[in-house]
Amino acid sequence: MAIVVDIDVLLAKRRMSVGSLAEQIGITPANLAVLKNGRAKAVRFTTLEALCEALDCQPGDLLRWEPDEA
Repeated sequence: MAIVVDIDVLLAKRRMSVGSLAEQIGITPANLAVLKNGRAKAVRFTTLEALCEALDCQPGDLLRWEPDEA
């Protein structure tokens, strides 16, 4: 996938667990894991906003584009 999700990087920098973040933003740890592992097909802006608030970051800190390897 060309869109890379860097939630795990921010979690490590902030020494925060997936469970703690999931609780703060109001989603299940399983759904957060789907997003974190890049398996999500979409993300709601409300979820993205909650992630940014909880992790004190910008959307570009969470998501980045990498070209597919040819």
